[in-house]
Amino acid sequence: MPSLVTPALATGTLAASTQPEIPGDDLLLRPWRAADRAAVVTGFADPAIQRWHCRVLDDDEAAAWIADWPHRWRSESGASWAVVAAGEVAGQIGLRRIDLAEGAAHLSYWVLPGFRGRRIAPRALTALTTWAFTGLGLHRLELCHSTANPASCRVAEQAGYPAEGTRRSEARHADGWHDMHQHARLATD
Repeated sequence: MPSLVTPALATGTLAASTQPEIPGDDLLLRPWRAADRAAVVTGFADPAIQRWHCRVLDDDEAAAWIADWPHRWRSESGASWAVVAAGEVAGQIGLRRIDLAEGAAHLSYWVLPGFRGRRIAPRALTALTTWAFTGLGLHRLELCHSTANPASCRVAEQAGYPAEGTRRSEARHADGWHDMHQHARLATD
């Protein structure tokens, strides 16, 4: 069925380009490499990351997870970057549920245990936000986190994402249903 609204971004906007490296505030966001597999396994083995992301990966699954990102970029369904600090993988940040027609995407992020407390997540979120609005041309970025996760709420606030409300019993975690805070930024903010 034809739309009466011109898409915010044309199909092919991501697929026509190479996933970029994004510099920002003593960090580098870069596409995942096969050599990053140990960092991915470590991340998904961390109890704090498991609590909020509800996943665990073994070595082979981590290799497949890394190998899938170029396909997701080309299919314009998602993008993920390794967050590199001082030459080491410190975490992950990504665009999920990309909707080019609506000019929107959802965000996710995590930081490895040894890098926490250094403002890595808000700095990475700020860098990705800047690129998503000015480099890619998205209009709206959203992130949700459990109301039981005040650290993620602080990350959102530090990166300029105001709270928009609470989505009741919106996500199922290992310990049951969680209410989720929703935060968002617009390109016009």
